[in-house]
Amino acid sequence: MSRTRILLAAALTAALLLPCAASAKKPHSAARQTPQAGPLYGARADVVAFASDIAETHGLDAAWALRELAQARRIASVQRLIMPAPAGTTKNWAAYRSRFVEARRIAAGVDFWRQHEAALQRAELRWGVPAQIVVAIIGVETYYGRLTGGYRVIDALATLSFDFPAGRKDRSEFFRGELAEFLVLCLREHLDPQRVKGSFAGAIGLAQFMPSSLNRMAVDFDGDGHIDLSASGDDAVGSVARFLADAGWQRGEPTHFGVAVPVDSAERAALLLPDILPSFSAAQFAERGAVLDAAGRAYAGPLALVELQNGERAASYVAGTRNFYAITRYNWSSYYAMAVIELGAALAAQRDAQPTPR
Repeated sequence: MSRTRILLAAALTAALLLPCAASAKKPHSAARQTPQAGPLYGARADVVAFASDIAETHGLDAAWALRELAQARRIASVQRLIMPAPAGTTKNWAAYRSRFVEARRIAAGVDFWRQHEAALQRAELRWGVPAQIVVAIIGVETYYGRLTGGYRVIDALATLSFDFPAGRKDRSEFFRGELAEFLVLCLREHLDPQRVKGSFAGAIGLAQFMPSSLNRMAVDFDGDGHIDLSASGDDAVGSVARFLADAGWQRGEPTHFGVAVPVDSAERAALLLPDILPSFSAAQFAERGAVLDAAGRAYAGPLALVELQNGERAASYVAGTRNFYAITRYNWSSYYAMAVIELGAALAAQRDAQPTPR
């Protein structure tokens, strides 16, 4: 260990053993206390090294970074939740859809739409993303703020950075990057790293942005001088729209078309090979025996054949456009993208059917 890291560790140990001035005057608030779910990371050698490295890379105060990281705890449930579904788990689009396209979420989404109408209009004008897509993403992600996650973000990210579970591809480097970005975010926005809550993977706020996405693409859309995806619906609206635009959203284009898949299994497999990446023209679909609807046949952009399995029943298929693919940049899943699209359509229909309250 370098001399700098030894000094950091020693300073941290002293700080942890002595009460701080604030705690000598009054007890910590309940929001500051950490659950006794696992051991503190403390002055663990890899944590000390990480604090030193990110301090140099991001211009952070090394002692502050280490002090904050030392208070993080390993959370066993985070390690469980990050694991993939068991092998052989059957996908079911109908069941997945029913979780999100349902009456209560639609009603909450219409309310959110009305509350943030002006911001949604500004976002669509600026980035070209329809209001129904933005509102639907927030609905799928957090049920309009009802389900933003109860984990301390520093605990979740530290667990996945320093104790990523065996049994799946190691993504600890990705989460170390997110942990560094989280500390940068906290300094910029004057947040207490011990208080910020989010998902088990470290996603934050109404829009569930990872810290790196929040630092790069979130916007202060309510004009108050701060970016707050937890409390500001307008900031969430603008940030989602900007994210999708950055992911390749094409203004005015549809998300998908109806398609009848080729009867020949080899031709169908060839169209499915690129997965959700739009790779074929409408003419190439036709050459392989896929029959697009009229709008799809007239579409000039690239398409992807998207398969949505329905358990034991026959799969559903759509022809996804670049905008379908842009939604999957939010969550790498065709099921997720289709749920967003169908919730958005339901929201628009419900909003149009209900008179605006006076």
